Amino acid sequence: MNVVILCDGTPPKPEQLKKELKNSSLFIAADGGAFTADRMGVHPDVIIGDLDSYQKTGQEPGEVIHDPDQETNDLEKALAYAYKMEANHVTVFGATGKRLDHTLKNLSVLKQFHNQFESIIFKDRYSDLFLLPIHFETELPMKTTVSLFPLSGKVDGISTRGLKYSLTDGVLENGVQDGSSNETIENKIEIVHKKGDLLIFINHKTD
Repeated sequence: MNVVILCDGTPPKPEQLKKELKNSSLFIAADGGAFTADRMGVHPDVIIGDLDSYQKTGQEPGEVIHDPDQETNDLEKALAYAYKMEANHVTVFGATGKRLDHTLKNLSVLKQFHNQFESIIFKDRYSDLFLLPIHFETELPMKTTVSLFPLSGKVDGISTRGLKYSLTDGVLENGVQDGSSNETIENKIEIVHKKGDLLIFINHKTD
């Protein structure tokens, strides 16, 4: 089951969201993300959150769920609902941008729910980002910009293939060494790591 979640951060391009919705079974707006959905002419199946932004009108085509719990943010509520509905693959839009503290919190939520689904990916106008498994392979166009970030603070035993700046049993650590703005030199890349939470940013070519 594929689920799309729309949060209240920087909106994606309308065509990005609509393309993803074509292959989804459930569309969830996390609180203020419902306003973004409305502006783009798409209708969530569910609106969920503490509703400090969105106010129920009674005209919604889908369900509105008020969850006042202040120990969880709106993305957590949406992901918990997706898990309850037995989602396999989750794509999240609007989880980044606007307030930096909200973006950092949502990255923490990504780590929290990482093992609850077969895949969970954040998408925005610039990048696709997700936590890597211990061994990861994919195919990308040549000269795609790729960044690696140690979400856990430090990631050990990183080896890469197909990237311009390679690592062999290397370490990335916040404030010491980062892995930003690398580039693919082969169509197939491979990344392995031994310990820690490693984020990958696969950057889009933007207009």
